[in-house]
Amino acid sequence: MADVAIRKPVLAGRLGGSATVRLTVAPAASRVALRAPAESLTALTKALGLTVPNAPKTSSRAGARSALWIGPDEWLVIDEDGADLMAVLSGLRAVHSATDVSHRNVAIIVSGPGAEKTLAASCPQDLSHSSFPVGAASRTIFGKAEIVLLRTDEQTFRVECWRSFSDFVFGLLNEAAHDAGH
Repeated sequence: MADVAIRKPVLAGRLGGSATVRLTVAPAASRVALRAPAESLTALTKALGLTVPNAPKTSSRAGARSALWIGPDEWLVIDEDGADLMAVLSGLRAVHSATDVSHRNVAIIVSGPGAEKTLAASCPQDLSHSSFPVGAASRTIFGKAEIVLLRTDEQTFRVECWRSFSDFVFGLLNEAAHDAGH
């Protein structure tokens, strides 16, 4: 039996927000950084059970699984039920590269009427509903940290960041949430 490292959940027990914004650490999820040429999208769509988006700033969702367009040949696939995404993709004959990044990333849910204002405090992207509607996804920055941002509904965003930056991102979000409440 091989020794397996057990990772302590980062941000465990952290609470934050204000009267208008809730900050919640999302439960653990499976994540895969996926790269593939356009010719492989049909096979990837079939294997993953959801449409792999092919347009900038888009995402798709089926059940607990989401695929976020990150670049012309790059996606972040998230399964909130913890399915083994590497097993799902391992037998696929279509050209692709899949890297398990489940332990690299942490997600923070930013929700409430002040969510957009909270994120706008340190994100240069226009997050207004007209420019960043429900389902919009983007790799961007928050403060000095790279994040992947997904708008899941009118007043809710999923912020994916690397574990090593999660304390910084959570702290900055918490301060911005307090400012948004004023």
